[in-house]
Amino acid sequence: MIDRYTLSGMKNIWEQKNKFDKWLSVEILAAEALSELGKVPKESIANIKKRAGFNINRINEIEKTTKHDVISFLTAVAEEIGEDSRFLHLGLTSSDILDTSLAILMAEAADIILSDLEKLLSVLKKRALEHKDTVMIGRTHGIHAEPITFGFKLALWYEETKRNYERMKRAKDVISFGKLSGAVGTFANIDPFVEEYVCKRSGLKPDPASSQIIQRDRHAEYLLTLSLIASSIDKFAIEIRHLQRTEVLEAEEYFTEGQKGSSAMPHKRNPITCENLSGLARLVRANAIAALENIPLWHERDISHSSVERVVIPDSTILIDYMLVKITSLIDLLKVYPENMLINLNKTQGLVFSERILLEIVNKGLKRDDAYKIVQRNAMKVWEGKGEFKELLKKDKELKNYLSDKEIEGCFDLKHHLKNIDYIFKRIFREG
Repeated sequence: MIDRYTLSGMKNIWEQKNKFDKWLSVEILAAEALSELGKVPKESIANIKKRAGFNINRINEIEKTTKHDVISFLTAVAEEIGEDSRFLHLGLTSSDILDTSLAILMAEAADIILSDLEKLLSVLKKRALEHKDTVMIGRTHGIHAEPITFGFKLALWYEETKRNYERMKRAKDVISFGKLSGAVGTFANIDPFVEEYVCKRSGLKPDPASSQIIQRDRHAEYLLTLSLIASSIDKFAIEIRHLQRTEVLEAEEYFTEGQKGSSAMPHKRNPITCENLSGLARLVRANAIAALENIPLWHERDISHSSVERVVIPDSTILIDYMLVKITSLIDLLKVYPENMLINLNKTQGLVFSERILLEIVNKGLKRDDAYKIVQRNAMKVWEGKGEFKELLKKDKELKNYLSDKEIEGCFDLKHHLKNIDYIFKRIFREG
């Protein structure tokens, strides 16, 4: 999976060269738009397109003096173009270039994440259908509750991932806005046509209202979406970690040939991928908090958000790409132990059928609270090691007034609990 991630385009999106390529693209498109308005000679645009370029080392060298990244970039580009460079950046402010190009980069990152989510959905569906009828115990508060299937658990994850997919689509749409409206967003020195022209050719929409910057609630929504995806992955990972515990061992991370679990204990097979994912989810959630802190800025803009974004946006998108690749592989290769699931289900001597008994007594006319007391007193004996639930119920004199032995036996049927699994799967996967 590391090889797959290394080949991913996510890291390349945030490389310096790609960032500067986007800056240059926005600057050239803005000059083209001005040319359409008759403010820049056509021959100058042709020369700019022919000669425009940059040397990253030169940009970094200039920035040591200017302490301003956009000015350093424009200076380095001007050295390549020559006299016609005067037609770049006319009527614009740095954030016109920074925010518009950032929107392009974030949209590109969103496309990779959406592709990752599609792969996860495919694997979840495959494993859910594979284990649709693999019976296991459902747990609430970590305690045995009632029977479910492992496929049902995975189908629930599929549905949650589908919501994350839709959230990511919305986040991409929310961030896909550019602005070229000048120093405080009023188009004082730039025609709105320039903004429309650049945005249309960059796959963006013009932001209906901006100050010097695009408002940071858009970026916060994007980061919050990534944090929701991270939290879902964390949830899946925690569940697998619990199921892999030695005393449970209902599912387990794939353990590769030659893998080591401990420097001290050769027997160890640890859920390290799940633990890594849980840890990385904390970083993504923390980054979302930082993005929320970026929303309130002074007046039409200050620069306190900028340093934060240079870290949290690349880091969060790279992390989510990595996490989605890892969880997809983990679930695809996950080892499942149906025999252990049945053993664990039966550990509580039939207690998991208590609700069925309760309801059958109520159906015979006894008040619910009184019926609850009958069932609970027998259940408590099982917890104390005084017998098997079904046999204790059959010996309960008060219960005999309401249920026969045959009726009690009928309450211990797994099929009753799983009779609507097919219905749920049809509802989730929309398949006959």
